[in-house]
Amino acid sequence: MYEQAAGLAALAAISPPALLVAAVYLGSSRPHKMAGFFLGGAILSTVIVAIVLIVVLRSGGLSLPANRPPRYGLRVGLGAVALAACGYLLWRQRAHSQPDPDKPKKEGRIARMTSQPRPLTALAVGVLLFLPSVGFIAAVQVIATAKASLPTTAGALALVIIIDLAFAWVPVAIYLVTPDRTTRALKAMNAWLALRGRALLIAALGAIGVILLINGALGLA
Repeated sequence: MYEQAAGLAALAAISPPALLVAAVYLGSSRPHKMAGFFLGGAILSTVIVAIVLIVVLRSGGLSLPANRPPRYGLRVGLGAVALAACGYLLWRQRAHSQPDPDKPKKEGRIARMTSQPRPLTALAVGVLLFLPSVGFIAAVQVIATAKASLPTTAGALALVIIIDLAFAWVPVAIYLVTPDRTTRALKAMNAWLALRGRALLIAALGAIGVILLINGALGLA
């Protein structure tokens, strides 16, 4: 259970926008406060969703041996959603590969919210960026549908949350130790992600989709 859930959470954790936002807040005039609110929003969103998912899935009895088909059917469905999202992102990438130079580029919601850093806005950005992804839902589903004790379930859930939030808390933690180096590293990394971030996200979604489809199909066989 731990290995499968952790692997899905690691793929779900790949979030280039989260690193970009972390760089913006850590480079602001109040880096500790802004990054703290951002991280607080991310934790709030992730923990609440994880608990709700655990309660709903456990209440539905998906961990029971008799409910094996619905359990693995859900994984097939999540895999299909991940591959559909992957296909959509590929289509968008090709459609926007040659943008119209005369048409002004529209600024995204997150970019507008981070343009003037404020504590409550940073909290909201953390909540929005870490709304449940398909990979995170799949990781929690693995935990919820496993026959495990409450302490084991809580430990596995904490591990998944920590991994899923890596792109939010790791930059902040490193910044507390070496602020200047962290700021420079984030700027360099964001420059790299600006070129390859979408491809990285597409690859992660594709991997999640394939893994869930294979796992679900084997479970239903």
